[in-house]
Amino acid sequence: MRTVSAAIEQAALNSDDLFTDDDLQLALLLLQALSYGSLPALDGRWEWEPDAVTARRGIEREFERALRDRVGEFELPEPNAEAVATHLFTLTGEDDGPSVARYLAKSATDEQAREFVIQRSIYTLREADPHSWAIPRLTGRAKAALVEVQSDEYGGGRPGRIHATIFAGTMDALGLDSEYGAYLDAVPAVTLASFNMMSMFGLNRRLRGAIVGHLAAFEMTSSVPNRHYGNGFRRLGYGRDVTWYFDEHVEADAVHEQIAGRDLAGGLAEAHPELLHDIVFGARACLYADGLVGRHLLERWEEGASSLRNTTKVPA
Repeated sequence: MRTVSAAIEQAALNSDDLFTDDDLQLALLLLQALSYGSLPALDGRWEWEPDAVTARRGIEREFERALRDRVGEFELPEPNAEAVATHLFTLTGEDDGPSVARYLAKSATDEQAREFVIQRSIYTLREADPHSWAIPRLTGRAKAALVEVQSDEYGGGRPGRIHATIFAGTMDALGLDSEYGAYLDAVPAVTLASFNMMSMFGLNRRLRGAIVGHLAAFEMTSSVPNRHYGNGFRRLGYGRDVTWYFDEHVEADAVHEQIAGRDLAGGLAEAHPELLHDIVFGARACLYADGLVGRHLLERWEEGASSLRNTTKVPA
């Protein structure tokens, strides 16, 4: 008789596309959530249960393989801070992925804007947590840079300014449920996959280069889009209780991108040149996953359909 973990591993191997497999992405999120404690209904004693760990690693192994195949081959900069930062800024600046931000600013309906917030809630109600797994795995310049960025994400010692808390306030002001996990059944696999990818990078020490590269790209592609998001909600008639989260990131992430590019990613590459490939891979994976989510949203909205799963009704 097969164990649950063996069945999950086989399902991962047999999946046509892990990025759009709702069952496997939800299973992976739940298995990773055992380490976050983000879903209190999950018994914490299962975190290190061998079958649960085996199942998680089985899905992650196939997920990572598929992700590396999708990202493909790429050139590397010299392993020094300035070259790495320049490479990452060029990479993110040339990204031509779909612009959900511009659509939200100019065209999105009220219902689409609420759907956008629901989609974002899977990561943003746990904002910064996937990247924080890297703190004890870094040293020196890179560690100091990551702590500096994360301190801002967690409010600089002020609980009311924790970014996840501010985002929860945005959801509350929109009449949405800000309890973590409330919309797990509503969002599609590509949205879960984007968050699961971060968690996979963060939870596995050997992938610390990837989580650093991911954060660098994430910060470098945040400031301008958040300005558009805030403007979009203002266009729809919402006030600061909704837009504060987005406005907060316009200035903060313009600073974070410099720290993340030079001191974090560049500092790690200088100290550990063997991690350079994964640093760039993590940045490219960030852009790839965000592009998948963006295309899903825009394609569904342009069809006049919901970006959420069919069973979901967005509160009015």
